[in-house]
Amino acid sequence: MEPMQPIFVLVHSPSVGPSTWHPVAEHLSAAGHQVRVPSLLEVGAGEPPFWPRAVDAVRDGLADIPTEQPLVLVAHSNAGLFLPSIRAGLDHPVTGSVFVDAALPARGGPTPVAPPELLDFLRPLAVHGRLPRWTDWWDEADIAPMFSDPVMRQQVIAEQPRLPLSYYEQRIPVPDGWDDHPCAYLLFGPPYDDMAVDARERGWRTAHLPGEHLHQIVDPVGTTRQILELTSGEA
Repeated sequence: MEPMQPIFVLVHSPSVGPSTWHPVAEHLSAAGHQVRVPSLLEVGAGEPPFWPRAVDAVRDGLADIPTEQPLVLVAHSNAGLFLPSIRAGLDHPVTGSVFVDAALPARGGPTPVAPPELLDFLRPLAVHGRLPRWTDWWDEADIAPMFSDPVMRQQVIAEQPRLPLSYYEQRIPVPDGWDDHPCAYLLFGPPYDDMAVDARERGWRTAHLPGEHLHQIVDPVGTTRQILELTSGEA
């Protein structure tokens, strides 16, 4: 019997929304792959800890999938920090994980979501404990290059949640043995260069597709191709 083809589970950063993965999902589907894009838009609701809600959101998004069905997890941006906990919280076998311009979990011990310098930047922005939408943190000169299509820009911006500051103050556990399968890293560009170097030092497959942080919506064809190449042994 031929092995089952894995389902690609595209995990978006809780700072944005699932539409950041929809173009890639469409191209993966067109290439004959099964895809799921669970919504993490409610991760910041309620009180901390927030990370268990990310795990629950992915589990809920796969509730109708038989547990013997293998998965490939693909995480963008700070969703990468949740990937070990997601991996540990799933009943399905995970045959590959890809970090796309993503933060990496610590090699051991809990990982802070934001470094001290980012927290120093964010604290003055919070109103009654809530932050503006992620794209409102930056100047137009920083945001505009991330979008090539005004309709997609409007969609991405409109669905962003206003996360609590405490979301960025949390530390996310890194379960032992979460990386018991092939992992890979796809770099778009700064400031994630160091993450790609770290991934390479961990022995992971790495690739570079030059672009801005949301390059997967600008070049979904190239992003899809790189994800498939990085998981060529698993998909």
